[in-house]
Amino acid sequence: MDFKSNKPIYLQIVDFCFQKMLTNEWAEEERVPSVRELGTILQVNPNTAMRAFEYMQAENIIYSKRGMGYYVAENARKQILNLQKKDFFEEMLPETFKTMELLDISIDEVVDRYNKSKG
Repeated sequence: MDFKSNKPIYLQIVDFCFQKMLTNEWAEEERVPSVRELGTILQVNPNTAMRAFEYMQAENIIYSKRGMGYYVAENARKQILNLQKKDFFEEMLPETFKTMELLDISIDEVVDRYNKSKG
């Protein structure tokens, strides 16, 4: 995985896992790779992968079955969408607005580009 420097690695691992869940590669109620397996896949320290798992567990995205590993929670997809929408509106959109202001880009220009991309 190609990590970016502007976001903690464990959160980039969370994003990777979220993508797997949103595309149903990791379906609800199915087992996900272990911390060690994911660390190997992504070439990161297992402790970093564990931080990602702890975050996802705290957000009710995954849960642990004693002795069996971690599983995707029921309604994980809905929870992921809620978390990512919150991040978009609280983190990404304000930065986008700042950039738009610096570049003198109007909301009408953005809407026009958006509509063209849909057509």
